[in-house]
Amino acid sequence: STAGYQVNPADVPADAVTSSGSGLDPQISPAYAKIQVHRVAEKNHLDVKQVEKLVTDNTSGRILGFIGEPGVNVLKLNIALKELTQK
Repeated sequence: STAGYQVNPADVPADAVTSSGSGLDPQISPAYAKIQVHRVAEKNHLDVKQVEKLVTDNTSGRILGFIGEPGVNVLKLNIALKELTQK
């Protein structure tokens, strides 16, 4: 949440409050990334739409369209965010 945007607790996905056994998963769910977009945009002085595009660009779909879950590659997203903020 930020001063101008409140996250509804019912919208918080499970992976926001749990972790894998190793805690080293390189991905988070698109829902988890989505609830962080406003905070990340505010902290980096970016437009929310810019951060949403970064999330979309770094989201992979299901394998063969039905295996697994979509995920956001956090490392690639962070690198893209850093590149955008250094322009």
